[in-house]
Amino acid sequence: MLSHLSSITNTGYEALSCGILSAFFAQIIKFCVFTIKNKRINFKIFATTGGMPSSHSAGVIGLSISTAIITGYDSIAFAIAMGYSLITMYDAAGLRQAAGKTAACLNRVMDDFYKHDMQAAGGRLKELLGHTPFEVIAGAIFGFGFAYLYHDILLHL
Repeated sequence: MLSHLSSITNTGYEALSCGILSAFFAQIIKFCVFTIKNKRINFKIFATTGGMPSSHSAGVIGLSISTAIITGYDSIAFAIAMGYSLITMYDAAGLRQAAGKTAACLNRVMDDFYKHDMQAAGGRLKELLGHTPFEVIAGAIFGFGFAYLYHDILLHL
């Protein structure tokens, strides 16, 4: 079984699986950080956006760096993957975080207007949508390291 995994080394399958696994393991880290910080278990963390580290950043950087390892840092494939990564990380830290702040403000206004009967207004808006720049950078560093570790593991299978 493990020797079969070595056949994906230096292929698109390696790059794709690296991106997916990097995001998956970042979600596990996010769950552990939340559990330690809040001293309670919340399995909903696996399906939510926001938090430390950014699994979006980990996934796209894992994909990009894996592409660079396979095709070279001067390849068109890496340039495309990295462009995609930068847009995704900008969106996670910028636009989506701003949308989360707007949702928090609207929730406060609706709390005051509906006197805490938010169901009459259709329920609360989701506030944790984006990431802080630190969470995005932490996710990117994790994805970078994961790509090299994953490639090394595949080479030695």
